[in-house]
Amino acid sequence: MSRQKQRQIQRQHRRTAPTPPGLVPVNVDALAPYNSYGTPHFVARGYYEDIPFKCANCGNAQVWRAAQQKWWYEIAKGNVESTAKLCRTCRRREQARRQEARRVQLEGLARKRGRTS
Repeated sequence: MSRQKQRQIQRQHRRTAPTPPGLVPVNVDALAPYNSYGTPHFVARGYYEDIPFKCANCGNAQVWRAAQQKWWYEIAKGNVESTAKLCRTCRRREQARRQEARRVQLEGLARKRGRTS
């Protein structure tokens, strides 16, 4: 078996193996400010845990990893009430669709400006 195939299998195993609870602690000071009367479940627990979800586009069962949640809430400053709803494939497809729509829009605006000038 090639090294690339071994690394691919290891990555796939890491993605599918559940993260032990408590492995990724919450840093409350790094969270974006939220105006809510309650505290999010992960803050009350004190750690992030893997959350299973179903992709809204394709319907595949996925897991939102604890490390991904930490990045979303603490680094990207995502809303603490939000959760994952699209799998990686559907998210990339949606990003590509938006990028293409933006490119078409900008080309149309450039053509329109070229005609009126």
